[in-house]
Amino acid sequence: MTVQQRAAELFARLAAGDRRALARGITWVENGAEEATALMRLAYPRTGRAHVVGITGPPGAGKSTLVDRLAMELRSRGQTVAIVAVDPTSPFSGGAILGDRIRMQRTLTDPGVFMRSLAARGHLGGLSPATGEVVGLLDAFGFDVILVETVGAGQSEVEIMALAHTTCVVVIPGMGDEIQAIKAGILEIGDVFACNKADREGAERTVSEIEMMLDLGHMGKPGINRWPVEPGGAPPKAAGAGAGAGAGVGDALRRLDRTGHHSAEELAGAAGHMTHAAAHVAARHGTANPGDVSWRPPVLKTVAKDGQGVSALADRLAEHLAFLKETGRWEARREQDAALRVQALVSEWVARATLARARATGDYERLVRQVAERQLDPYSAADEILKNHWGR
Repeated sequence: MTVQQRAAELFARLAAGDRRALARGITWVENGAEEATALMRLAYPRTGRAHVVGITGPPGAGKSTLVDRLAMELRSRGQTVAIVAVDPTSPFSGGAILGDRIRMQRTLTDPGVFMRSLAARGHLGGLSPATGEVVGLLDAFGFDVILVETVGAGQSEVEIMALAHTTCVVVIPGMGDEIQAIKAGILEIGDVFACNKADREGAERTVSEIEMMLDLGHMGKPGINRWPVEPGGAPPKAAGAGAGAGAGVGDALRRLDRTGHHSAEELAGAAGHMTHAAAHVAARHGTANPGDVSWRPPVLKTVAKDGQGVSALADRLAEHLAFLKETGRWEARREQDAALRVQALVSEWVARATLARARATGDYERLVRQVAERQLDPYSAADEILKNHWGR
């Protein structure tokens, strides 16, 4: 059988609901098998229907337990769920423990749940290099919701934002210095925030600090922003229409420094970080223009080990999906994702083909040697490779 025939045969089984075929297809994609591209070509027309939810946050936040409980809640609502759990990889052996399976025992025997662990393989951004393709196969298979759990993420591991329709940032009480938490990049990408392990001391303070940062990024006209609230609750008060992203920073800093243990230099630096973070929040959720209908990320308290707050979290995720579709952002996001995917493939394929030609002629090794010996700079070497081998 040819590559195309093998891919077509596997895809036919996958489309018919064969989970073994799905697992084999994911293995092809993850290992870069020659059939992977042909399989993805066949699967693509069936994608674009699942709600992709990213679960990210620092190590030890209880993401795996929360994902397990969330999957149970979604199943109780009649939805099928796929879980993609990305595990860190050893820089020495290249292996991964894939320990997320240990924390997700409750759903492993449910026929409406499919779980796959992926090794990060040294890829930065909190995901595995194959995560996007794996999500595509799960979408084509027909799952209603796909939960993607990242590795323990820090300030810069925000790649999940480009993959997921809804990003849930999981935090825990006692994250450390409040100013450092405000700087963290992952706090700027959340559509929903879950303060997990909320039975610990300091949960209320953690929630208040996240709410404070979000308030700085959502300064629109009162009554225009969409504020999801608890039943019977009142929406948070929005700032005036003329306020900018940095408005209220001084007041917010006074709230932050209630204990008085930060120096003037630290607070001055925090003001810049808070304004920067607020601008990111505004850009992501549509509040850069005060007239826009916007989504104000809710902040919930959960205790995943006991299932507390998980139902409310599922409600907020569903509300965000409805918001995307009602405001036309679902379709806009699909166009943006398509553009990013095409650009990524062009970059990958051009680089692969160009370097293969350069290696075949010996140019690559020769130029690398010259760069290592400081006879040539890497920019000139790359320029020569492109001039001699790109597009040939």
